[in-house]
Amino acid sequence: MAQPPLSRLIRKIEAELGAALFDRSTRGVALTPQGEALVEPARELVMQSQRIKEIVQRTQGGMIGRVRLGYAGPSVGHLVGPLARRVRQERPGIALELFSSQFSHRGLEKVTDGSLDLVIGRWDFLPAEVDSRVLAREELLLAVPAGHRLATFEIVPVTELAEEPWIVLPGRSAATLPNRLNLLGVAGGFLPRVVQVAPDSATLMLLVGAEMGIALTFSGVRDRVPAENVVFRRLGPEPGEVKVRLAWRQGDENPALAAVAELA
Repeated sequence: MAQPPLSRLIRKIEAELGAALFDRSTRGVALTPQGEALVEPARELVMQSQRIKEIVQRTQGGMIGRVRLGYAGPSVGHLVGPLARRVRQERPGIALELFSSQFSHRGLEKVTDGSLDLVIGRWDFLPAEVDSRVLAREELLLAVPAGHRLATFEIVPVTELAEEPWIVLPGRSAATLPNRLNLLGVAGGFLPRVVQVAPDSATLMLLVGAEMGIALTFSGVRDRVPAENVVFRRLGPEPGEVKVRLAWRQGDENPALAAVAELA
C-alpha cells in the first residue's frame, strides 16, 4: 500500500476509535500508549483470519462439522455405540448428535425433510432420493406368550396365524413390520386382526408377555429388549432376512455426513 492511502486509513481508524495511535514528528513515527495496547489484539485478529482458511479446508475434508443421527432405540443401540466411538477416535472434530426413539418410518421422514442427517432403521422399501448402507442382517420372528399354543412349534406355519390377535408398532405399509405382516396374511390367507398398537418395542414385548396377543418382531429385539413370559419362534415358510440400514439424503453435500457414513 502506498503511503498516502495508508495515512488516510490510519486517520480513519483513529477517528473511529477517538484516540491517536501514532505520534508523528520530524524525528519519525512511534506508537502512542493506545497504539501499543492494540498490538497484541491486532496480532490475534491476524491469526484468527489465517485460521478461517484452515477451518474451511477441514470442513471440506469432513474433519469438522455436525451430524444428526437418529435411531430406533435399544434394538439398534449396539450399532450406534461403536459408530459414535469410532467417530470420536478418527474424526474428533465432528459433533455427532444422537436422537433415539425414531421409528424407521418417522426417522426416514426426518431425513428427507432435513431435520436429521442420518438414520439407522429397517425398511423394505426406500425412496429414490435416499441412499443407504447395510449395517446388519436380522431374522424376522414371531413373539408369543410362553404358554401359547404356538409356543409348542419350533417353526410356526403361517396357516396357524389366521385367528390370532396381533399387537403392532406404529408404521405405514412401507415400514418393515407392517409390510411383512401383510405379506404373512397373503401367504396364510388371512387378514391380520390388530387389537392394539404399542408405542415401542419394550411395550410390545410387555403386552405379548401379558397374553394380549402375538407380534412380529426382529432378532435384534429378542437379543436386546427384556421380554418376560415371551418366547420367539421362526416362521414357515422363511419370510426372508431383515436388513438394518444407515440411510441419508441422496446428494447431501455435508462432508461430515459422508465421513460418518464411510466410518459406518
